[in-house]
Amino acid sequence: MPQQVKAVIARAKGAPVEVTTIVVPDPGPGEAVVRIQACGVCHTDLHYREGGINDEFPFLLGHEAAGIVESVGGGVTEVEPGDFVVLNWRAVCGQCRACKRGRPQYCFNTHNAKQKMTLLDGTELSPALGIGAFAEKTLVAAGQCTKVDPTAEPAVAGLLGCGVMAGLGAAINTGNVGRGDSVAVIGCGGVGGAAVMGSRLAGAAKIIAVDIDDRKLETARMLGATHTVNSRTTDPVEAIRELTGGNGADVVVEAVGRPETYRQAFYARDLAGTVVLVGVPTPEMTLELPLLDVFGRGGALKSSWYGDCLPSRDFPMLIDLYLQGRLDLGAFVTETIELDAVEQAFERMHQGDVLRSVVVL
Repeated sequence: MPQQVKAVIARAKGAPVEVTTIVVPDPGPGEAVVRIQACGVCHTDLHYREGGINDEFPFLLGHEAAGIVESVGGGVTEVEPGDFVVLNWRAVCGQCRACKRGRPQYCFNTHNAKQKMTLLDGTELSPALGIGAFAEKTLVAAGQCTKVDPTAEPAVAGLLGCGVMAGLGAAINTGNVGRGDSVAVIGCGGVGGAAVMGSRLAGAAKIIAVDIDDRKLETARMLGATHTVNSRTTDPVEAIRELTGGNGADVVVEAVGRPETYRQAFYARDLAGTVVLVGVPTPEMTLELPLLDVFGRGGALKSSWYGDCLPSRDFPMLIDLYLQGRLDLGAFVTETIELDAVEQAFERMHQGDVLRSVVVL
């Protein structure tokens, strides 16, 4: 029967979030109910609260989560009750043209649970990225559950559900960073920091972290940056070129999502180099570049969707590396908090005081 659980919702644009009781239905065909153990506070949740994604209030926030499958609906074979899973927001369909071409990481028809979670009065909730995990329990499509090693710490494992995977994947999957490459990462919050870590994991010889906050640059060094540039006081394009023999970096990851930083990334790469946009722009932003420069510099200009990850392939592998001590995912957890502290966590995130606050239930 449907369950009543505590959860964090955003009722209106810009209004403080609140903890309230919601109703989670029993899972239908292809669905699963997951008992949430931990959920990271991601910038995307703040975008939802501010109306930056859409205006389908009220939102059930939270999406960067790990937990235990409690029950499943008919036809579910991917997971079963008791499985420890990381939730993802790109459950692949297996039938679209991308999937049929053997490129499921680009699935064009990803899906969510069909049933709606609601408030006690029956008001339907819009779950953030189809997940809604600032809650004791949530309803998702079974394909959004990726089984991983249960010995992993939930507060760490859940981070693969969004920001950390986006950054790691931007470097490894989208940017194809390889041994001996030079990499620049512009914007060193959670996603950019993960791109730094991914570049080190891939064997990059030189990793240049760029930000306007010295605290983030210090953290980037801890995560694997070999050089740092404060772009508030130094021209980042000139600095990156100087650090790469006057050439520019082989791969530049733009983790801010603004036209001015994208231009920096474009001109900071080497000839035939790669720019990877993983920072998320807003709808009104536009970009102007000389077409001759786009042609003359060659290389590739790429956007990274969720780090171009395939959760069933990447999540278990990265958790194994974490458990082996080869990937310090725990470095991203700045603090653990309770469910009623999400609003304060948004403020600390806005001030740049944390990489990740993680709600632990």
